[in-house]
Amino acid sequence: MTGTLGPSNVSTKLERVAELARTAPEMVLTTLAHHVDLDLLYEAHRLTRKDGAVGVDGQTAADYEENLEANLRSLLERFKSGRYRAPPVRRKHIPKGDGSQTRPIGIPTFEDKVLQRAVTMVLQSVYEQDFLPCSHGFRPGRSPHQALEALWQGLMGMGGAWVLDVDIQGFFDALDPVHLRGFLDQRVRDGVLRRAVDKWLKAGVLEHGNVSYSQTGTPQGGVISPLLSNIYLHEVVDKWFEADVKPRLKGRAFLVRFADDLVIACSLEEDARRVLAVLPRRLGRFGLTLHPTKTRLVAFRRPGSAGQGRGDGPRGSFDFLGFTHHWARSRRGQWVVRRRTASGRFGRALHRVSDWCRRHRHFPLADQHAALVRKLQGHFAYYGITGNSPALGRFRHEVRRAWHRWLCRRSREAWIPWRRFVLLLARYPLPMARAVHSIYRHPARP
Repeated sequence: MTGTLGPSNVSTKLERVAELARTAPEMVLTTLAHHVDLDLLYEAHRLTRKDGAVGVDGQTAADYEENLEANLRSLLERFKSGRYRAPPVRRKHIPKGDGSQTRPIGIPTFEDKVLQRAVTMVLQSVYEQDFLPCSHGFRPGRSPHQALEALWQGLMGMGGAWVLDVDIQGFFDALDPVHLRGFLDQRVRDGVLRRAVDKWLKAGVLEHGNVSYSQTGTPQGGVISPLLSNIYLHEVVDKWFEADVKPRLKGRAFLVRFADDLVIACSLEEDARRVLAVLPRRLGRFGLTLHPTKTRLVAFRRPGSAGQGRGDGPRGSFDFLGFTHHWARSRRGQWVVRRRTASGRFGRALHRVSDWCRRHRHFPLADQHAALVRKLQGHFAYYGITGNSPALGRFRHEVRRAWHRWLCRRSREAWIPWRRFVLLLARYPLPMARAVHSIYRHPARP
């Protein structure tokens, strides 16, 4: 049976594509679709989540796997012949920020996820050779913590900076397909791949029983959407900043971007204000706008350093990827950049845990304990960075209090004195707060 050659065979094919793109950075690639074969579809199927929400057709991963080889062969034939039709995505709204707003998420069908992943794997092999080191979001081998470390190293190396905290308003809804096609033309012009991408861009959105179509944007939730957004911002922001902006600045500057979240740090206030003045015009050329209140200039200078101004926002702190960055004294008395869990993220995470305890307060204690252990471990896995121990400890303490509060409300007679709850914690201990990620592996000197 075809498709049994395994991931190594697929990775060898994709490495050839990557090597070609790496050795010929100016070449426009016109023949890539032949790399999407049955082996690649099997690998894409293996990498696709099987427990995700179903799309408009209601088909689950288990349903699709009942006749997997025939389904993948049919998918491959329709993709190559151009008969594949991208189904509308089912829209779901999830809470955003403090919960007063929601973010629309598109849920493709399972088959569409498989094909999108296969096409993404081929395109990613090309564009990973072009993307710049300042880009960290949704790329193989890169993570939010690497973006945070790059930002920390840069700020410590410059002894602080004027930080431009950039928020692109409704990026995924404002992405212009016309400009995106132009960016793709510069590197990939394979007709079969590009036809599939166009179909995904034009696929409608099913909501409340009605299918609607938009002239702009790409649905959040699609497997290929993160790659398309990286291609778009690579051309609009990353290349522009490195090639056009930095050579014109008087001082040092650097950019750190994770998906559509980005910060620009300049050593001189004059440079930062010049970038802030020109950035809206640059984004406007490509249909993007800055958020009027969330985009701000922060004087993130080391306390006591020369030229420490007031900036346009709260002095000395800004948020990036869920952490509030601020200056604080180290144990040796030196000024260092510290990060703590952003208050909004802390509150939302605690609210979710407390709500879970409320809804599951009648479950067996062992089951509740196992779930809370996983939740705390997940929280520590992301927010557990050096210097954030106080926030981690406070979160663990508040989780204990929430668990105690809802156990006391299992019934009118269920009140548990705290001393008894401490004994219960000895039997069902919660994991201790710990820093999983160290930012001092390669310390920078101010």
